[in-house]
Amino acid sequence: MNTGLPGIPRDLCLRCKGYRNLCGLGYCPLLRSFRGKVKVITSINDTRVNGATPPSALVGEHGYPYINVYIGLPPSVYGDEAKKYDDPRSWFLRLGLGDIIELRSQLVYAKKKSRANNPWRLYEEEIGLAALSRRPVDAEAELSNIPRPRLKLDPLLPPMGPSITARRIRVSGNPSLHPVLEKTIWDDLRAEQAVWRLHRVGLDHYEIIRALSLGFIGTLKRRRLVPTRWSITAVDSMLAKMYLKKIHLSRPVSDILVYHAEYLYNKYTIILAPGRYTSTWIEVWMPNSLWNPHAEPSILIIKDDYWGRPEKMDGGFLAARTPILEHLARMNRQAKVIILREVLPQYIYPVGNWQIRMTVAEALRRGPVLKNPMKNELLLYLRKTHSVPDHIYDYVCRKIYGERQLTLDDFRH
Repeated sequence: MNTGLPGIPRDLCLRCKGYRNLCGLGYCPLLRSFRGKVKVITSINDTRVNGATPPSALVGEHGYPYINVYIGLPPSVYGDEAKKYDDPRSWFLRLGLGDIIELRSQLVYAKKKSRANNPWRLYEEEIGLAALSRRPVDAEAELSNIPRPRLKLDPLLPPMGPSITARRIRVSGNPSLHPVLEKTIWDDLRAEQAVWRLHRVGLDHYEIIRALSLGFIGTLKRRRLVPTRWSITAVDSMLAKMYLKKIHLSRPVSDILVYHAEYLYNKYTIILAPGRYTSTWIEVWMPNSLWNPHAEPSILIIKDDYWGRPEKMDGGFLAARTPILEHLARMNRQAKVIILREVLPQYIYPVGNWQIRMTVAEALRRGPVLKNPMKNELLLYLRKTHSVPDHIYDYVCRKIYGERQLTLDDFRH
């Protein structure tokens, strides 16, 4: 059975999610088809764009080590009003899919080619500092042409408005950095040490990602620009490594705890159960949702071992795992972890994995919806809350209550 896309196996889209090019086409036919349905409201009729970067910055990966650095500007928007254009914290639980698409489509991304091994050039031009500022920074870009209204969709990143090469980018405002970040820029620390320091003082997760991506943290002689998608995975992996050191020294939880939250047509149920740390990510895309254009649910399962080594690398799983490990570390406990994600057909545009990270964290913040449920009670709750195939509920219960584990043969129809 296939996706309805010639020559592409059914499960390939779910494993690829539009950015690994597993089909070999060089582009994602699903994202291309959705992109044409998005109304982009950017209307620019000049090659000069003025505004305040929220801040918003991305580092591309194509052509590495000669790569594009993108700075986002909302035309003629300044001050605190500009911040909302790249601020997942303010979007969370307040904005819907359409609202996020509308905001992001108004950002114009001025891009400049840079060598990966020379991040200091961005520092000297204050482009990098503006991208790490705690407040929006006034800037202007002289573009090579008038940008065409278009939107780039990506499973890891928020939607990206039109981008075009800039002849010049000038920062006219004064960047204001978190004092610990400002100090860390000049400290000769390994990247994971710097990431942990910034995380512990409460720096926003996406500020840390930008700092790593723009080459502003790490040992001084080895700093590089790091593509944003690579940085997202790297920061989650570094934080997981640090949290697991503490978790491995902790006792297992004594109760079965069930948490739940929903946002943007994504449902998440997290279960913590007594036992040594392992985690299992169960991702179910319902029929006619973004990565599942056929009539049956499509399922991705990833297992993470005691040492935090997932059998497959998946940005969504890593985004969900980080707040769970942080929660376990705060509890001073370890646990067997089950994460069930159900994606509904209404989730037709990817908005980035920030929504995974924040919704899972929100579920944990709210506290457990069930404590020490009997097997039948858990089954009843899962069936009431989710609409996934029955064998998924059975699989979850077997993982939690220690009965016979299902094998791959159990999932073959």
